[in-house]
Amino acid sequence: MASSTLSFAVGITAMAAVVNAFPQQWWSRSQGGPCDIYASGGTPCVAAHGTTRALYGNYNGALYQVKRSSDGQATDIHPRWTGGVANAETQDNFCSGTSCTITTIYDQSGHNNHLTPAPPGGAASGSGPNGYDLAASATAATVHLNGQKAYGVYVTPGIGYRNDQTSGVATGDAAEGIYAVVDGSHYNGGCCFDYGNAETNNNDDGAGTMEALYFGLGTGYGTGAGSGPWILADMENGLFSENVVAANQNDPTQTSRFVTGILKGEAGNWSLRGGNSASGGLSTYWSGARPAGYNPMKKQGAIILGIGGDNSNGAQGTFYEGVMTTGYPSDQTENSVQANIVAARYST
Repeated sequence: MASSTLSFAVGITAMAAVVNAFPQQWWSRSQGGPCDIYASGGTPCVAAHGTTRALYGNYNGALYQVKRSSDGQATDIHPRWTGGVANAETQDNFCSGTSCTITTIYDQSGHNNHLTPAPPGGAASGSGPNGYDLAASATAATVHLNGQKAYGVYVTPGIGYRNDQTSGVATGDAAEGIYAVVDGSHYNGGCCFDYGNAETNNNDDGAGTMEALYFGLGTGYGTGAGSGPWILADMENGLFSENVVAANQNDPTQTSRFVTGILKGEAGNWSLRGGNSASGGLSTYWSGARPAGYNPMKKQGAIILGIGGDNSNGAQGTFYEGVMTTGYPSDQTENSVQANIVAARYST
């Protein structure tokens, strides 16, 4: 009897060790990723970018590409398993003894809306070849998901990514949803640490030609409560937290290490939401009418990361994952996405 009890205890211990070693693998296969949730809500992803993990439960393609400085060679980084966390060891081995940059952030949605260093724009040229923006260091933003090491996209002034020839991204006044997970401790007041919809010609084309999430201390237009940083909406020629240029007291200063920002828009209406990516749910900071001069919207459908629509590249921040959808996601769908993000267990 004692022997049987001992064998049973050893078996349970061994099983627990397996589960603890690969909790995200077990979870991702059974629950899927954020884009599976959006699809089930009738608002599928048209762009899905994540250097930290797969955003579909069945995705096993490349997440991003790194290039090493020693010989100019590049390699793609895949998930450790289908639907799982990025394989940081592949990158570490490839970049051992030299430095690497992130040259491509692949679109997991199948729309080929990949992000590469941004071309020059009306506000700024980059310091890279032909005036393009610089690529981010591949190792400057170490993070862990369910105990597994991964890397984010560490943006400093002069770094930015863009795609001006996209597929499926909302244009005009069409509906869309956006979320991003960012580092709540890495920001400044520069323009503009954005992720989302922008002009296709890299110029400022006026009010309503952008719809992008912003994170930082921008105070030239609308703000949130307290001293910042805030989650805001960059709609071109203005950062907004409500439908007027004001300090929205319902849009709090973000204090968590990992921040989820959500922006969605449809004809005549938009919403701004956010929360702690590591725990809890989402709060709604604004849901209602567009600001004056922004109805209808004139979105053009480019995708930007870390910069403004005219390549304003003076911002800093760290991006981990984010998507863009077609259609206006429900709050319930977004709440489920937030639960998925929390289950990924972002940590330092």
